[in-house]
Amino acid sequence: MNLLDITNLFGTHEQCVEKLEEIRYSKGVYCPYCGSYSTTTHKDPTRDTKRWQCKDCHKSFTVLTKTMFHHTRLPLPKWFMAIFLLANAKKSISSRQLSRDIGVTVKTGYRISVQIRKALLGSDRNLLKGIVEMDETYIGGKPRHRDSNNKRGRGTKKLPVIGAIERNGEVVASPSKTKKTDKNTLLAFVNKAIDRLNTTLMTDEYKGYRGFSDLIVSHKVINHALEYVKGEIHTNTIEGFWSLLKRAWYGTHHHYSEDYSPLYISEACYKYNMRKAKPANMFFDMLTRMVRA
Repeated sequence: MNLLDITNLFGTHEQCVEKLEEIRYSKGVYCPYCGSYSTTTHKDPTRDTKRWQCKDCHKSFTVLTKTMFHHTRLPLPKWFMAIFLLANAKKSISSRQLSRDIGVTVKTGYRISVQIRKALLGSDRNLLKGIVEMDETYIGGKPRHRDSNNKRGRGTKKLPVIGAIERNGEVVASPSKTKKTDKNTLLAFVNKAIDRLNTTLMTDEYKGYRGFSDLIVSHKVINHALEYVKGEIHTNTIEGFWSLLKRAWYGTHHHYSEDYSPLYISEACYKYNMRKAKPANMFFDMLTRMVRA
């Protein structure tokens, strides 16, 4: 599927609404306010989107109610194009580029991209298990001045990001809420993302991981001062994901604010986890998340 297919399939408001109704009401029309399936068609010929009336709470609604599209003034075909463009961009897409591609202002393009990324945030997933690599990285530009307060790596003022990846599986990453990567912060991430009883954890020699052997069934360490691979012990997989995340920063966005950094990181995680999916499948999956968000 390419952009031409999107414009042919969803070039009108009616075609977009029909697809959204198919996705959201696959098990029947329900009220988004009370959850009741006791509904009837709301007759209003002045509106271009079909409305329903709930027989229990007596509220009227459309397929857009309580979704990312609620109260939008932007034509739905442009929303569909924006979702496809963001899904198809391996290194993400800037709001300026998006605004040029779909013919909207930069402010509108930014709002659209934020709404799409919000739908990808906090998606349901199982705890990582098996062989899991864990690491932390720092997002930001290179030091502009050579002074002692402008460090690179650990000790820098850049945004710290903690991540873990299952070998041949999914990745989980998020910015550190404490702006630290100490043992307590790393352990809190482990408790949230990793099945400690069914995991062999691979890390580097960073002191924040000391004592993990008493908390996790198996903890193996690779000392990067001596070597980067020792049999199956390495963190190369998570390092590969960090390179993709940083390519989006360097090549596209150039800056992640503290408030919105989780959205960009969740987008990178989502695309990595969907790396084996076809563009059409990713597009429809993102569209489903937009409707059910």
